[in-house]
Amino acid sequence: MNYKNIDIEERAKQAVTYFKSGYNCAQSVLLAYADLFEMDLQTAARIAAPFGGGMGRLREVCGTVSGMFMIVGLAIPVDNPTDIESKTRNYALVQKLAERFREENGSIICRELLKLDVKQESPRPETRTESYYKKRPCVELVRFAAMLIGEELKALE
Repeated sequence: MNYKNIDIEERAKQAVTYFKSGYNCAQSVLLAYADLFEMDLQTAARIAAPFGGGMGRLREVCGTVSGMFMIVGLAIPVDNPTDIESKTRNYALVQKLAERFREENGSIICRELLKLDVKQESPRPETRTESYYKKRPCVELVRFAAMLIGEELKALE
C-alpha cells in the first residue's frame, strides 16, 4: 500500500479529537489510521481498548506507543510464522518507533511519562475534566505518536 499521501497533521488532529471525546490513548492513535487498513472504528476501538493507561492502567508501556505498534502490525503484517523477513521488518520499525518516542519524551513507560510512583492504579479510568488534561501530557503524547507513525508510514516502500 502507498502511504505517501497521508495528511499526517490531519491524522494527528483526529487522534487528539478521539482522545478528547473519551477514547483512551491507544484507541485514539489506532482509530486515526484504521481506515487505511479497511478496519472499522468499532473493531479498532475494541482491539486497542485494553492498552490504554499503559495496558489496563498498569502504567507499563504507554498506550500511544502500543497504538503505533498495532499500526505497524497492520502495515507490515506477519501472518506467516516462518516469514523471518517480515518479522524482522516489523520488529525493526517497532524498535525505531520506540527509540524515537523515548528520545523525544524520555521514556515509553506510562508511569514514568506521568511521573507516577505507583505501578498500578484502580482499573476505573479517571473522569476527563479540564484538570485531568492540565495535569497529564497525554494529549501531547497522542499527537506526537500519531505524527510519528504517520511519518514512518510515509517512509515505507
